[in-house]
Amino acid sequence: MTSSRERNDRKAPFRGPPRGGAFRGGKGPSRGAAAADPSGWIWGWHAVEAALANPDRDPPAKVLATPDRAEQLKALHPRLPLEILENGDIARRLPPGASHQGVAVQTPALEGVTLEELAEPAEGFLLMLDQVTDPQNVGAILRSAAAFGARGVILQDRHAPQLGGALAKAAAGALEKVPAARVVNLARALDKLTDLGWLIVGLAGDSDTTLEAALDGRPAVLVMGSEGEGMRRLIGEHCDVMASIPMPGGFESLNVSNAAAVALYEASRKVGARVTGERG
Repeated sequence: MTSSRERNDRKAPFRGPPRGGAFRGGKGPSRGAAAADPSGWIWGWHAVEAALANPDRDPPAKVLATPDRAEQLKALHPRLPLEILENGDIARRLPPGASHQGVAVQTPALEGVTLEELAEPAEGFLLMLDQVTDPQNVGAILRSAAAFGARGVILQDRHAPQLGGALAKAAAGALEKVPAARVVNLARALDKLTDLGWLIVGLAGDSDTTLEAALDGRPAVLVMGSEGEGMRRLIGEHCDVMASIPMPGGFESLNVSNAAAVALYEASRKVGARVTGERG
């Protein structure tokens, strides 16, 4: 019987994520498409600048900016359809509490990638989120995924926040850089990933196996559950190994976005280093 590692080694070299980084262009939903904020608004300087710089996005419908921000945007994007407003007038166009930093853009939704596009060939590391629903947490997780070189993130069609608005603000531009695949059934997706040669590592605080020990250099999918209830039992049953993050300080747990950052760093060290070495 051929091992997962042997099957992996026969695949073509990893060529990086799909063109443009996170998404393909287009206006309509597709298989694996990311759920977008129905209003289409993205706000916050880093999120807006990254969205405007993304060649896979269609031209924005509206760009709202304070006078100072408008001058900054004109220098970078001379042909933008700018509407110059004061801070309070921008805030009234956005959801309550939106911290817009003087700029917001209304832009058509991006299309996501399919699971197959994200996972073939098996190399590097992926992150799967099981019912992590807080947009601030998911945005922060995307930011860490971009920082540590994750190949992409897998979300469920339901029980996941829309990829825009508060999530985009928290992601600080990472929404444009990290490929995202949405799937109907996470358990079936894990079966598919196993068949493709991925090691499935679930994060659980009560596991006696550390994440460092669980990651053995093979392409890996890190699976993280919600902050309140953790990973669902069915999803855990589809993992090859459950692993924990050692906490010598004695504190019981981390926020899910902080735990994801630690896990992604460890994966970049144990899996990402191997990928970099093979490319060289």
